[in-house]
Amino acid sequence: MKCMATALDGVFLIEPQVFEDERGFFYESFNAQRFRDATGLAPDFVQDNHSRSRRGVVRGLHYQIGVPQGKLVRVIAGSVYDVVVDLRRSSPSFGRWIGAELSSDNRRQLWVPPGFAHGFVTLSEHAECLYKTAGYWSPQHERTLLWNDPALDIDWPLPCAPILSPKDLGGTPLAAAEVFA
Repeated sequence: MKCMATALDGVFLIEPQVFEDERGFFYESFNAQRFRDATGLAPDFVQDNHSRSRRGVVRGLHYQIGVPQGKLVRVIAGSVYDVVVDLRRSSPSFGRWIGAELSSDNRRQLWVPPGFAHGFVTLSEHAECLYKTAGYWSPQHERTLLWNDPALDIDWPLPCAPILSPKDLGGTPLAAAEVFA
């Protein structure tokens, strides 16, 4: 496993070691010991989520206040542009974002720690994402940051007009959002 730090402290881009031959491929999608050795972290994963989205769907930017979640995100079919926003007010990178393409071809994963908002746009015809979460989903604590807030200036590579849920359309701008200390 190759674990790369990003411009946001605590956010990691992970590339697994893949064994391929004429039969296909094999790789370890998660190994707690290797993850701990590479990042110094030992999240307690308690829930797995699976989403399927069509081209142009924007999901997010989601986070939870009070009972934050860490997420290990990967794509098993198709391609997405994944975005993480630092919502830790005390962080020097507060309000900054990073983006990375995650796909079934590059097999990259993104670790999104508690204290960050997360979202993505689907680049391929369809994409399926798997999330391992450290912390349970809590609807009463869930918040949505406005995906196209000019203060964030996220450079979304939209393949077409964005498709959003009513919840994501009604996200809160960073200036009015509940954030972390």
